[in-house]
Amino acid sequence: MAADTVEVESAPSASAMQAFPRYEQTFPALTGAEIDRMRRFGEVRRYKDGERLFETGKPGPGMFVVLSGHVAVAQRDGMGHVTPVIEQGPGQFLAEVGQLSGRQALVDGTAEGDVETLLIPSDSLRALLVAEADLGERIMRALILRRVSLIEGGVGGPVLIGSPALGDVVRLQGFLSRNGHPYHLLDPATDKDAADLIARYSPSPADLPLVVCPDGTVLRNPPETELAYAMGMIGGSVKDKLYDVAIVGGGPAGLATAVYAASEGLTVAVLDARHFGGQAGASARIENYLGFPTGISGQALAGRAYTQAQKFGADMMIPVEARSLDCSKSDGAFGLATECGHFLKAKSIVVASGARYRRPVIANLDRFEGRGVWYWASPIEGRLCAQQDVILVGGGNSAGQAAVFLSGHAKRVRMMIRSGGLADSMSRYLIDRIMATPNIELMINTEIVELDGAADGGLDRVRWRNRRTGIETEEEVRNVFLFVGADPATAWLKGCGVELDRTGFVVTGSQCEEGKPVSGLETSVPGVFAVGDVRAGSVKRVGGAIGEGAQVVAALHGFLSAKPAPVVQTAEY
Repeated sequence: MAADTVEVESAPSASAMQAFPRYEQTFPALTGAEIDRMRRFGEVRRYKDGERLFETGKPGPGMFVVLSGHVAVAQRDGMGHVTPVIEQGPGQFLAEVGQLSGRQALVDGTAEGDVETLLIPSDSLRALLVAEADLGERIMRALILRRVSLIEGGVGGPVLIGSPALGDVVRLQGFLSRNGHPYHLLDPATDKDAADLIARYSPSPADLPLVVCPDGTVLRNPPETELAYAMGMIGGSVKDKLYDVAIVGGGPAGLATAVYAASEGLTVAVLDARHFGGQAGASARIENYLGFPTGISGQALAGRAYTQAQKFGADMMIPVEARSLDCSKSDGAFGLATECGHFLKAKSIVVASGARYRRPVIANLDRFEGRGVWYWASPIEGRLCAQQDVILVGGGNSAGQAAVFLSGHAKRVRMMIRSGGLADSMSRYLIDRIMATPNIELMINTEIVELDGAADGGLDRVRWRNRRTGIETEEEVRNVFLFVGADPATAWLKGCGVELDRTGFVVTGSQCEEGKPVSGLETSVPGVFAVGDVRAGSVKRVGGAIGEGAQVVAALHGFLSAKPAPVVQTAEY
């Protein structure tokens, strides 16, 4: 079919416009000339009436451009419910951001009558986005908006069955939302289908929530990694693959390294134990980041970088935890052992593992983590504390941003700090905002000493002490947010020769190689670099982390160009 014979789809229906407020950007129509430019990236595929182009829960083959006919897109969950989403016709294309890396399809696409398409595989789609800049911008915007629409509408992904107040429901909601994955929550107290499923499986309290996968598999209160495997978020094979660089950590520094390295032609793998964004992803609004005068949430900033890295071909392995680093280079390459028992090979390593939330010394803290004690303040946690009194501990920028965010949900936010004020630890604009917010109460020289609650329930009461007077107070509080700093996540480097300082941060720039100074971001092991919060002496700011991520790429090029290519045995993830 020639490009000029493609009949562009007519104007969308009123219902489609209402369901997708930014319809024209979410589902743009391509011209015949634009489709003609895309043909070299794909091949024509034809489908009969009722045939599936892609299927929920199975790897998507790429992006389809409809040349003739119509395709019905529908949600199909693991409980047997099928819900129409939209219909696409000539001149429109079918894909969302997951197809940049060949992830599982989140919806079904079924031919209505005979359909002819141009199928562009994932690797060719990435090439198209780079080669055709103007067209690529429109396509990328549409892919992102489609994923956003799926998330906001709870379309695609798993169904969580459990009470919204249940700690493990919040845990899995947080995991999915921070990884930009849609899901749907059903409360058995109000939803008959959910109640019937609970009755059928008769779970014990420890089994909740139940998670119904798109293929009908039911998981009982799964760990995040098990859920990620079931949803196809991880598990792709990299057999026989040797990466130019493996980046451990998906925060701002790691994501910046991935974007710049992949865009400059390096083969890149990114590992993170939980989700992209790191601690910066917890920031409800970053207002002093260059170029965003109205501010941007940490999650939104990280999400854009995550998609951008995939656009340039970086392999995103999240959530995958690095357990150890083998620097012996017995076969000429570094080896990363993961929690799954697999081994990943790379010519160079970038340590961007950041820091883990610090757990202050508070009686009974471990009992209530995930049951009233939180290290993150997102809309999920915000709904839990609607019109309640909450306590937030911490005096840094992340704490300030969280306090302001929570003030829009909670009746009152008690902000507790051990010191005598915020001036030494927080940006002035945040201090001013906190002081101007009537339902934020700043409590200086104050620390929590004990948490209490029923043995089989959540947090009920909190006791705190004024450090100057010694007076202790106890009140009913059901949600406490801890933003008290973090410790470097460097345990996985033990025994590999990378030098750490006395507090566990990675030392860089201290060695010479053949009498010549090396990059200020290189560690004591040549070929291993460190960026961001995990690096000793780094500026603990989002902008600083991103800058180091960009800076280290030049050092990577220098190292890789000076070393002969290693010959390695099969590597498999």
